[in-house]
Amino acid sequence: MGLAVQPTPLSCSGNRLGNYKAQEPAGRRGAGSRAVGVRAQGAGRCGLRALGCGWGRRSPGAAPGVRASRARRGRAAALVRRGCCPRTPGPWSRSQSSAAAEASAVLKVRPERSRRERILTLESMNPQVKAVEYAVRGPIVLKAVEIENELQRGIKKPFTEVIRANIGDAQAMGQQPITFLRQVMALCTYPNLLDSPSFPEDAKKRARRILQACGGNSLGSYSASQGVNCIREDVAAYITRRDGGVPADPDNIYLTTGASDGISTILKILVSGGGKSRTGVLIPIPQYPLYSAVISELGAVQVNYYLDEESCWALDVNELRRAVREAKGHCDPKVLCIINPGNPTGQVQSRKCIEDVIHFAWEEKLFLLADEVYQDNVYSPDCSFHSFKKVLYEMGPEYSSNVELASFHSTSKGYMGECGYRGGYMEVINLHPEIKGQLVKLLSVRLCPPVSGQAAMDIVVNPPVPGEESFEQFSREKESVLGNLAKKAKLTEDLFNQVPGIHCNPLQGAMYAFPRIFIPTKAVEAAQVWGTSWPALSPVYWDCGAHKMAPDMFYCMKLLEETGICADAVLFPDRMTILPPVDKLKTVLQKVKDFHMKFLEKHA
Repeated sequence: MGLAVQPTPLSCSGNRLGNYKAQEPAGRRGAGSRAVGVRAQGAGRCGLRALGCGWGRRSPGAAPGVRASRARRGRAAALVRRGCCPRTPGPWSRSQSSAAAEASAVLKVRPERSRRERILTLESMNPQVKAVEYAVRGPIVLKAVEIENELQRGIKKPFTEVIRANIGDAQAMGQQPITFLRQVMALCTYPNLLDSPSFPEDAKKRARRILQACGGNSLGSYSASQGVNCIREDVAAYITRRDGGVPADPDNIYLTTGASDGISTILKILVSGGGKSRTGVLIPIPQYPLYSAVISELGAVQVNYYLDEESCWALDVNELRRAVREAKGHCDPKVLCIINPGNPTGQVQSRKCIEDVIHFAWEEKLFLLADEVYQDNVYSPDCSFHSFKKVLYEMGPEYSSNVELASFHSTSKGYMGECGYRGGYMEVINLHPEIKGQLVKLLSVRLCPPVSGQAAMDIVVNPPVPGEESFEQFSREKESVLGNLAKKAKLTEDLFNQVPGIHCNPLQGAMYAFPRIFIPTKAVEAAQVWGTSWPALSPVYWDCGAHKMAPDMFYCMKLLEETGICADAVLFPDRMTILPPVDKLKTVLQKVKDFHMKFLEKHA
C-alpha cells in the first residue's frame, strides 16, 4: 500500500515549482489518489482541498491511528507536490522547512514498491501445453503473416503476395461454395427467407426440419451435448447408405466442432496411467500435426509407425508390429490412429490393408481411430474408399462385436470446403455402456458444438436426391470441384517430377502433394548455423537458443522469403496443397522449380 513519489522537473515560464508524479497502488483511496501529475495551486496556500487528497478528513471505518497515518502521508505528498521541499529552489520559511522535514521523514519509510514477477511464465506454465507443436499454424505461418504485413506497408519484396499453400482451406484458395448448402444455411440463419420464392422447395424443406429440431426454432439456441437429434439421425442414414446397408445407430453418433474436436475428445478419454503404464498412441509418420499436438497436450506417449514411401506411402502391418513391440518397453500402447485417405501423403488404403489393420488391432487389443475426412477426395481410377466401419462389419461378428472404433468426418474437406462452419461428426462403436456415459459427460462440459456447424454437416449427409429440384445443379457443382481437384493432383505430380532433386508419388487422394526434396549437405549445415541466430517468432513455437533449425524448416523458410510461397515443414519433405486455381497452381509450381534449382546451385 506504499506511495512512491518521483520528482520530474518541469520547465515552465513564470512558475518555479517542480512537477511531481504520485504513484499509488490501485484500490486505496488516500493521498495523491486523484492528484497524479497535478501541479501546485500556488505558492501561498497548501491547495489540499483543491487537489482532493482527503487530508484532514476522517475516513469512515478506519481506526484513529490509521486515519492519522493516512493524514500524515497525505500532507507529506501534498507538500512535495507543492514544491515545499528543500529540493525546490526559492525562499523558505521556518514553518515550511519543518513541514518539508516531516514530509521527507514520512516518505523515506515508504520505499517504492518493485514490479511484481508474473505468475504465468514459460517456466511456470503447463509443460504439456508448452510441448505442443502445430506446424500448420507454426513459425512459418507466423513469418508469412509478418511478410503480409510488410507488403501492406509498401515494403518491397521479390513477390507481390503470400500464397498459402500450407493448409487445406479450399474457399480461401478460391473454391466456390456449393449453392444448395449455402441456400439451406441462409434459410436456417434467417428464417424469414422461407417465404421467398428465390429459394428451392427442397432447400426450404431441409431448413424447416433442422429449425423445428432446434430450441425456439433457432440456430442460436443450445442443442443437446451429443448434437441435434434429427441431424444425428441423418448422419446415421448417410453412413448406412455409404456402407451398402451396414446399420448405423444414431445413438452412436456425436456431432463435433470439426473432426479435430472429436479426435481430441476421444484421445482425452483414452489417455491414462503413468510411467511405463502411460497410454501410448500409434500415429503414422508422416502425420497430420494435430495428433502429435494433442498427444503432447494430454501427456500421452507418441508411438511412431512409418509409412512406406517406396510403395506409395502404404501401411505395412509388420511396421505396426515393430512399433508396438518397441513401445511396450516404455508405455502401454492402447490406441492406433489411421488417416485414410492420407494426410499429408494422399495414399488411399486398399481393402486388404484395412482388413490387416483391423485384425492387428483385434489381436493387440488396440482402440482404432479412423480419420476419414477425405473420403470424397479419391482421384486415382485404381483406388476406392473403403470405410473402416464397413470392412469391420464384413469381417464377421468376432471383429464387429469386439473391436472398438471411432471414425470421423467433417464439412471442411471433400467437395464442400466449408472449413469455417466447424462442422463434423464421429461414430463410436462397441463402446462400454459406462464409458459411453462418461463420454457424454465430457462432451457436456463444452455444452454443444456450434449449431450452425451441425446444420452444415446435415446438408453434407443429406444432399439433394434424384427427382428433387436442386439435384442437377448440386451434382454438377460437386463433380466440377472433384474433377478439378483430380486434374490438379495429376498436374502437381507431373510438374514436381520434372524438377531435379524432387520426387513426388502419385496423389491418390486428399488435397496435398508430399514430395521428397533432396537437400544438399551444405544446406543442412547452413540450417544449423542459421537456426541458432534466427530471431524467434514466438517462444511457444521456437527457441533458437536451444534448438538448431531442421533442414526442412530452413528450406521452407527460404522458399517463403524468396517466393512468397508458404508450405508446411511437417517432416523432411514439405506438404503443399493442390487447392489453388489451375493458373495459380502452375505459377506456384514454377516458382518452386526455379527456387529449388537456385537452392541446389547455391548449396552444391
